Amino acid sequence: MATSASSKLSKAVKQQYMELPQGGKVQAMYIWIDGTGEGLRCKTRTLDCEPKTIEDLPEWNFDGSSTYQSEGSNSDMYLVPAVMFRDPFRKDPNKLVLCEVLKYNHKPAETNLRASCKQIMGMVEQHHPWFGMEQEYTILGTDGHPFGWPSNGFPGPQGPYYCGVGADKAYGRDIVESHYRACLYAGVQICGTNAEVMPAQWEFQVGTCEGINMGDHLWMARFILHRVCEDFGVVVSFDPKPISGNWNGAGCHTNFSTKEMREAEGLKVIEESIERLAKRHMYHIRAYDPKGGLDNARRLTGHHETSNIDEFSAGVANRGASIRIPRTVGQEKRGYFEDRRPSANCDPYIVTEALVRTCLLKEEDDEPTDYNK
Repeated sequence: MATSASSKLSKAVKQQYMELPQGGKVQAMYIWIDGTGEGLRCKTRTLDCEPKTIEDLPEWNFDGSSTYQSEGSNSDMYLVPAVMFRDPFRKDPNKLVLCEVLKYNHKPAETNLRASCKQIMGMVEQHHPWFGMEQEYTILGTDGHPFGWPSNGFPGPQGPYYCGVGADKAYGRDIVESHYRACLYAGVQICGTNAEVMPAQWEFQVGTCEGINMGDHLWMARFILHRVCEDFGVVVSFDPKPISGNWNGAGCHTNFSTKEMREAEGLKVIEESIERLAKRHMYHIRAYDPKGGLDNARRLTGHHETSNIDEFSAGVANRGASIRIPRTVGQEKRGYFEDRRPSANCDPYIVTEALVRTCLLKEEDDEPTDYNK
């Protein structure tokens, strides 16, 4: 099992330094999405006092030519603080700061999908859109081999691992527990976790979050998971199909409701929304992974609890459908639905934005409407 060299450094020695007083200063780690639309970057600055609101945090900059976001001849990019969390690694009063990235002309960078999402969510505030996202991931060694798998073979077939207990069924629970507690400390709206169908594959859930908060909290939960895995010397993968063959892929099932769906007879509103989603299937497929559907094509095969990427389907309690209506929702005739198409490496900002555009703004075209014209 290949682990990083850094993880073998003495944590006891590090702790001696981490216990030193900070002299009244605060460390703020600025975090942003890089030019891949999947990777996260971070760097830290010192503040003279603890920030109480996001307005207390200054804008900053970075070299975009080293993050796939600009050319070297015009490389300065701006970091604009968007949301602040407690830092579970350095602890209080230190902060984690999720930022938007702006180009030299102060327009959103290509992979800054938060800016558009925030605008769209602002247009539908009266509907109170709620989201919950189920983030699946796979733990890998630094050599890319799944954690706990035999070095020259495969574990036993799928079956005993989902929500499994025991050293031969649950691979890497220490990482999962550490991540869960770190998210709670930080203030991330994490609401659960479980082992998944493939060994070394896990899931955590974030929600219920309203509007833009969904993307903010899921991205921060991902960052914290990357950092926890770094401490353990392993790697987290959000690839939607990390192991080919008869193994489950990894998705980010997205649960969605509006005020109208949650009220009496809300099932009618849910069904109307599903009809709209059916007519706009390929728009959503393009939005649901960073490569416009190419990543999801490896996962959405119609097998391993997925729908076929080329076909839209919906059903009550059907985990092989594009859209699943939970059985309790069908019985109570109100609630929410689950979109099972988003890939594990999706950007939650564009996923939630797409659902709002189709279901609430009632867009029908193959491309999103530009409301700035």
